[in-house]
Amino acid sequence: MQRDQFEKLWFPRVLDNKRGGFHQTWNRRWDAEADSDAAIVVQARYTWSAAAMAEYAPELADKYKSYTAHGIRFLDEIMRDKEYGGFHWRLDPEGRVSDKLGDEKHAYGIAFAIYAACKAYEVTHDPRALAVASDGFDWIEKHGYDAKYGGYHEAFTRDGTPITTWDPNLPLWKRQDRLGVYYGFKTMNTHIHLLEAFAELAKIDQRPLVAQRHEEIHKIVRDKIAVDPGCLNLYFTRDWRATAAHDSFGHDIETAYLLAESAEQLDSAQQEITWKVAKQLVDHALDWGWDEKNGGFYDKGDAIASTAYDTDKVWWIQAEGLNALAYMHNKYGHQTDRYWIALKKQWTFIRKHSVDAEYGDWYWEVTADGKHLGDGQKANAWKACYHTGRSLMNVSRILKKLAAK
Repeated sequence: MQRDQFEKLWFPRVLDNKRGGFHQTWNRRWDAEADSDAAIVVQARYTWSAAAMAEYAPELADKYKSYTAHGIRFLDEIMRDKEYGGFHWRLDPEGRVSDKLGDEKHAYGIAFAIYAACKAYEVTHDPRALAVASDGFDWIEKHGYDAKYGGYHEAFTRDGTPITTWDPNLPLWKRQDRLGVYYGFKTMNTHIHLLEAFAELAKIDQRPLVAQRHEEIHKIVRDKIAVDPGCLNLYFTRDWRATAAHDSFGHDIETAYLLAESAEQLDSAQQEITWKVAKQLVDHALDWGWDEKNGGFYDKGDAIASTAYDTDKVWWIQAEGLNALAYMHNKYGHQTDRYWIALKKQWTFIRKHSVDAEYGDWYWEVTADGKHLGDGQKANAWKACYHTGRSLMNVSRILKKLAAK
């Protein structure tokens, strides 16, 4: 199914052959609408998705490698800041720095540039892709590494100066970074994506510092961000004191997968500890954020009290849930059928409600009982084929492996 979806809906439709990179904004009927910017996160996600498809479907590899190279060129030539290094968070629709959009940078965006470039290099062996990945790491290491407390600063001025304070007299939006978080705080969201970026980089960049930072971030996510009984703190002061927030069930299950994948490069003792935490995260999401009646994961709720209070079902959470359940069944299916039962129910809900039967792909969001919300826009600066593509490719591989046993 995923190969057909890519071929019929996404590629080469999304290629922007005039500006470079990928056109970001598509309505429900797949009509192109004007982009408001060129954003590093979605540009990187399209690049990763093209490379992943080249790897997944060898018979399509040649053309998807060309789409991957198209994305890497844009990351390297347009999204890379030629004056100060690193990668712009967003540019104007023509690919230029804009006073209106601002020129701050963010570790979250740079993490995705590294992640995409690593997959591109694995598939194409293009030296440009390796340079994008390694240079992204070098920039965030130079400007963002917190030598005192560990982890990374997240928001930066264009020249790489970390932004760690805010003026309380300013309007709220001027106290927040590009993820909508107070300047100076560290977040779960940025550090789980630094984890996946560094885990991939460690496969292709053999410098000891890369391996060191990969293991360090792995332990931060596993031992500081993840907490009993199986949830994630979202926001932290610089010295890793957690601040009050909800439980994001989607990030719980996504992080379970990212930790398990990351641990494959660590020693067996680290793997054992990591799988215990990953299992806790998925079990907790099934206990507190799972719709037993209809299938599907809710958006958010309290960590250990009451029940989910935002019961809408967002596309990326359903995709990551499918992925995590398949991973858990592959690992623990000989002990319990819990994950297999949930996996089947999850897929049934997705096929019946999340997928747009008329125009294809997935709705952004549906209600708990499956009524789609919004105008059905298929893609924008945040929604692309990345979460769904990664999930379906991974689940397909796991199911084929299990069927062969």
